[in-house]
Amino acid sequence: MITLIYRGIIGLVLVFTVWNLFTEEKVTNQANAALVVIPMILRLLMIK
Repeated sequence: MITLIYRGIIGLVLVFTVWNLFTEEKVTNQANAALVVIPMILRLLMIK
């Protein structure tokens, strides 16, 4: 049960991060968001 809640939280944060990635105008902030998205996808898929 806790795993599902964990995945839900990570999924929600991932959605907002990807949304920020496409709505941000500064390239440096886009690159920062892209670097954050990769580990979140791996955590969502439970890949270490």
